[in-house]
Amino acid sequence: MSSASAPATVTATETAPAVPGSNSGQRPILVAEALTRTYTGAAGSLTVLRDASFTLAAGDTLAIVGPSGSGKTTLLGLCAGLDRPTSGRVILDGHDLTQLDEDGLARVRNESVGFIFQNFQLMTTLTALENVLVPQELRGGNADAAAAADWLRRVGLGDRLNHYPSQLSGGEQQRVAVARAFINRPPLLFADEPTGNLDADTARSIADLIFELNATSGTALVLITHDPELARRCRRTLRMRNGSVVAES
Repeated sequence: MSSASAPATVTATETAPAVPGSNSGQRPILVAEALTRTYTGAAGSLTVLRDASFTLAAGDTLAIVGPSGSGKTTLLGLCAGLDRPTSGRVILDGHDLTQLDEDGLARVRNESVGFIFQNFQLMTTLTALENVLVPQELRGGNADAAAAADWLRRVGLGDRLNHYPSQLSGGEQQRVAVARAFINRPPLLFADEPTGNLDADTARSIADLIFELNATSGTALVLITHDPELARRCRRTLRMRNGSVVAES
């Protein structure tokens, strides 16, 4: 059977690293093992990530911080299966991403991961409700418009269901993105600078919403941010510099 139809899985004992603060035997939701990413071009090789490792328990929160160019977004892309490591491996929700083809990676992402980006990444030709439904439609089943409407109400947009992104403020667009990220109730959420394009008050509101949904839904959170106040809201922090993890607290 192809890897696309049956994503490779591993057992809790195979993942090896213990999960800080978790019960013995609990399978971590995410394991990054010695991840390295090297790009090769006409000018030679450039290593942008070196031997990065960490483990994340179900429901936990982790901030990845560091200066621009330190490897944060590269690490997130590898952990989410958006890119492949030169060496090392990622185990996401029991699936070894290095063993999957592109169809298998897409399936694991759709079933296990939610994304929130700095620039919202909404589809401009779709309404708020239709944007929230996209992850469900990608699964190939029936989209649940009632569930999407409920999530939009939960993020404070119950009266904006049929508005297009151009009719929404930046904060409202990010709330749509949050609802979209949670519609499939993923066990893991990746947020890449989710408040970076927002004013201070709106940023605080969006952060409150993300952490509230993290707590009530039990979704683990990996957060990339330059905001030290936002990073402190996570239980753990991974600090990066020049492509390497230099500290964890």
